[in-house]
Amino acid sequence: MLREMADLGFEQVELSYCVRIVLVPGILKAVEEGMIKVGSTHNVCPLPIGVVQAAPNLFEPSATDHKEPEQWVRHTKRSIDFAAQVRARVAVYHLSSGSFFGSIPARKLKKYLRENPSAGRDGDPKDAALVAKALEKLRKRMKPFWAQTQASAPEVFDSAAVKGVKLSFETRAKFEELPLDADYADFVAGLPEGSTARYWHDPAHADIKQTM
Repeated sequence: MLREMADLGFEQVELSYCVRIVLVPGILKAVEEGMIKVGSTHNVCPLPIGVVQAAPNLFEPSATDHKEPEQWVRHTKRSIDFAAQVRARVAVYHLSSGSFFGSIPARKLKKYLRENPSAGRDGDPKDAALVAKALEKLRKRMKPFWAQTQASAPEVFDSAAVKGVKLSFETRAKFEELPLDADYADFVAGLPEGSTARYWHDPAHADIKQTM
């Protein structure tokens, strides 16, 4: 695949969370031969032994079961090592989410958006009220998940600094993902120098529609 991309004119690639461990020798060979450059990797990369399909959220730093954040830290550090091995400048990681089981904060909002697809873009007051209510519920329930994220994330900072890899933390496309908009600036301010954070949520909360 890397040779095909090089033949198409691509000079750099991102190695994603689809990279199985059996592909690593070929990737390392391609990098060493200068066939192509790796600009970034995306956790989990490579996938752990036995995992054969894309798994960007195999472990989450926000999980309240202590074993899962420990696994996240361990595999994230391994991913950082691999990023350095393939000379990637940046390693991308998903941030966190709350797990609310049957009591999903945005349930009514998602239902309303299914029935009114343009609601998030036309100033609908009912839509705005539902968003505010969902955010209120999320704020009340997110504390243990966000606290665990803030405890887990710094554990990988030193590894990245030693390896010379910049971290890019990414919030994806689901309402229950953290941090909330209001907490985003503080989170970014607390990142080590050279790290970045990418945010996908937009004012029309199209992210919610994409996940229904």
